[in-house]
Amino acid sequence: MSLRPTVDFLLHDWLKVECLQSRERFADHSRETFDAVLDTCERIAREKYAPFNRLVDTQEPHFDGEKVTLPQATHEAYKAYAESGMLSAAQDYEVGGMQLPYTVEAAANAFFAMASVSIGSGMLTSGNANLLMVHGTELQKQVFALNEFSGRFSGTMCLSEPQAGSSLSDVMTRATPDGADFEADALGARYRLKGNKMWISSGEHELSENIIHLVLAKIPDSSGQLVPGVKGISLFIVPKKMVGVDGQLTGERNDVALAGLNHKCGWRGTTNTLLNFGEGKYPVRGDTGGGLDGAVGYLVGKPGEGLRCMFHMMNEARIGVGMAATMLGMAGYYASLDYAKNRPQGRPTGAGGKDASQPQVRIIEHADIKRMLLAQKAYSEGALALAFYSARLVDEQHTGTAEDADVARLLLEVLTPIVKSFPSEWCLEANSLAIQIHGGYGYTRDFPVEQYWRDNRLNMIHEGTHGIQAMDLLGRKVLMENGRGLQLLAERMLATATKAESAWGPEAAALRDALKQIGQATQQAWAGAEPAQALANAVPYLQAFGHTVIAWIWLDVASSLGDDNSPAAQGRRAACRYFFRYELPKIGAWLNVVKSRDPTCADLHEEAF
Repeated sequence: MSLRPTVDFLLHDWLKVECLQSRERFADHSRETFDAVLDTCERIAREKYAPFNRLVDTQEPHFDGEKVTLPQATHEAYKAYAESGMLSAAQDYEVGGMQLPYTVEAAANAFFAMASVSIGSGMLTSGNANLLMVHGTELQKQVFALNEFSGRFSGTMCLSEPQAGSSLSDVMTRATPDGADFEADALGARYRLKGNKMWISSGEHELSENIIHLVLAKIPDSSGQLVPGVKGISLFIVPKKMVGVDGQLTGERNDVALAGLNHKCGWRGTTNTLLNFGEGKYPVRGDTGGGLDGAVGYLVGKPGEGLRCMFHMMNEARIGVGMAATMLGMAGYYASLDYAKNRPQGRPTGAGGKDASQPQVRIIEHADIKRMLLAQKAYSEGALALAFYSARLVDEQHTGTAEDADVARLLLEVLTPIVKSFPSEWCLEANSLAIQIHGGYGYTRDFPVEQYWRDNRLNMIHEGTHGIQAMDLLGRKVLMENGRGLQLLAERMLATATKAESAWGPEAAALRDALKQIGQATQQAWAGAEPAQALANAVPYLQAFGHTVIAWIWLDVASSLGDDNSPAAQGRRAACRYFFRYELPKIGAWLNVVKSRDPTCADLHEEAF
């Protein structure tokens, strides 16, 4: 099956993305230019990514002590992606961009994620450069960001450390000023970094001329001590190879060394690294010409505001992770649908039982197979619609009126944990169902579905675990600005329920009830509670909230179908009904423990385990 009809329907028939052409920024675009971008990306994904998905899974990156070797197919895919212009697709014409709506950019990137998420595209590089375009100096933009947009340089984000995964307040990497002569370095205030960073995707390779690391580190106070907590964190540009103000490599290697590759369950085509900063393997000259301790880093923004700057990239990456999880779910759905249509197995059960003399039927004729296929469709296509909806909010934030932009900002704040978490849990479940449909074959490498599951399992951890997203949602997002973001989302859900009332009466009522339950649970979780009590069941709250959001999305999609009775429209209506009848009722059990602040898990002593 082709992804394109689904993308076209969501972009044009549902979201009406052509309406963005009325905005000054997108005035040069049309349905034809949008389609041309999608055509190009679909072709590159089909030719340069999909045929090599199994290859990069079996031929993992190899480190010989000096450099990392990747399959030639990865080099060719990276080159094709960079040459497509997608790294700078949403940027201004003046910096080589296309000024594409982010909605179209997200849709175009979906083809690469589905073809081979393991090869990867440009998520981190684009995110790195986008951060610098907002928080960097003019020269940092010219030297680093623009070379990333062209594909000449690539980028990473370096947050976690071996002893501090998600607990960023405990990072120990330190950044010391490089001396008076470098305080006004043209590329930014110059520091020397020492420390270790773990789980760095694409942290070492030979795909690009240079790798630009964005590194969180702490600047010691006057007594030489690191400031506790996240307020002491600053952000630094740390290039793998030293760069001059003209953007050219100086020929000197920065003191960033690969300590080793992490060997993963999935995403095996992308390097994941442990990096040592300032261990002395590549001493960099100082102002007197001698080698000094530490990797050279250039301050981004102000000291102590590193995490605020980094969230620009982190939020973008969370949406990207959600899209990756979604497309792996879609890939598994398409593979298992094809298998179900072609695999004969069993016979229909009639009044007299099964007649073994009759020919076997294809497994898609069995009700339970249809259930598993419909579940995959409901999870994956629902998640894709949510991702596109959120991308549309990004465009509204950037080009809408001041009032509309502020509304989009708050809606994104509330929805980002869901965009990341729902697909990373439920599209993983879709991949599990795809294996189940294949039976024993699904557990072998003869079919791709086992790889899709392995690749997808990372996404519940990537860019903030499920538990972190849950605490962010219940502990911050639904409370911020006196709950205004949650109220705005509720208004949109109720508007959909009203619109759908005549054709989808029971579903509209169910959505209203689910929204009411979410509101009650939010209030009761916090009523007179300490944070530890309120957040003890944050994950069930996240699950219920995510299911309510996807139910709303499906109802909005279904109510937009009108009189369309094509097979595709029938399938979407069935997916909507499935989600409301099989999935949405689950939220009651999840929210019960939230409302009562059930202490079963929180109060259990470790000895009891």
